[in-house]
Order: sequence, then structure tokens, then C-alpha cells
Amino acid sequence: MFTGIIEDIGTITKLQPKGDDIRLTVNVDKLDMSDVALGDSIATNGVCLTVVDFSDKHYSVDVSPETIKRSGFANYNVGSKVNLEKAMQATSRFGGHIVSGHVDGVGKIVAINPIDRWLEIWIQAPDDLAKYISEKGSITVDGVSLTVNDVDGAKFMLTLIPHTLQETIIGTYEVGSRVNLEVDLIARYLERLMMGDKAAKSSQGEGIDMSFLAKHGYLK
Repeated sequence: MFTGIIEDIGTITKLQPKGDDIRLTVNVDKLDMSDVALGDSIATNGVCLTVVDFSDKHYSVDVSPETIKRSGFANYNVGSKVNLEKAMQATSRFGGHIVSGHVDGVGKIVAINPIDRWLEIWIQAPDDLAKYISEKGSITVDGVSLTVNDVDGAKFMLTLIPHTLQETIIGTYEVGSRVNLEVDLIARYLERLMMGDKAAKSSQGEGIDMSFLAKHGYLK
């Protein structure tokens, strides 16, 4: 679990294919790695990833095909900058909002409007996420906890203060940049709750996906 308060900006230094997965290595700058252990989670541009190797200056994680498909990792390269946050502790201040690190979709920057020292940024979200995004509600963009200040269909607007622009990669965004989005977790739970008894009914029918079992070697 995370809060969306970014602790550091890291740099991707290695993208190594591992079958269908990718072994990702990130160099850190000021992120304190002294209390990190194998198996810990670090949110990397808003994606909760498990540490499989680390030192005081880097960590490595395995990125699954599902994560690559659902996030912007397919577009990252060696040298790409990423927002970093270690998993929250029970004794930490809860400065942002509840962030799971499970990306719901990829948005696109469609407008950037400078206003004095601030930036107004409009993001086009996937249509299926629009119902979860509300004015003055919370959203996570590349791991950053932010407040939605306006909504127009599937587009929403953020107002970024100088501190956020300095401490995250948001200051590097351009029109056309793609960003990881995680909607408010409470909105998702409410949607499921409102389904009532219908939630127990499968939308996939009652059959077993035999092609999945065959692909993964369960059928001989």
C-alpha cells in the first residue's frame, strides 16, 4: 500500500527480457534503501513491483506481461525517469490517499497550460475509467496522488504546484505523453458493492478456460 507521495525520481538503467517478463533495473538518487529487503514493494511510476535485487543505489524488479499490457512500461526505455515510493509504514503520515499500485489504465496528456508558477494539465483517460473520476476526487498519475479540479467527459484537469513539478517527473510531461492512472480505490469498491447479489454471478460463464490451462502446461 502507498500514499502517492513521491520520495525520489529514479532512472531506468536496464531492461532485460526474461521470457515473457522484463527484468527492470532502476538507479535511485535520494531514496533510502537501508531498510529495503528482498520481496519488498516499490511503486515505480505508480506500479507496485517486487524487489528481487538491490543495493544502496539501485533495485531490480520483474515486470509481468499483465503489467506491461496495463501500464506504460511498454513505452519506457533505458534512461527514462520514473517516480519512486516505498510501501508505506503503519507509523507514517498519510499525506496522499489510498494507493494500491495497481494501474487501471494509461492516460494521455492533451493540454498543458502554464499559469504563473503553476501548471494546468488536462489528461484524456480511457472511456471505461471516466465513471470513477470526479471533481475534487483523488487520482494517481504515475504514482503521484493528485486532486481532480475539473472533469469533461473522460478528460480531467489537474493543477500542479511548483513543489510537485520539482519533486516528480510531471514537470517533464509534454502534450502526447502517456501516464499510468489509478482511480480512487473507494470508488471501485462502491461500484462492486452496488452490484448486490449480481456480483456473485460470473460474466464469463461457468466453463473453464481450457486454452489457458493448455498454455500453462496443466493439460498433458
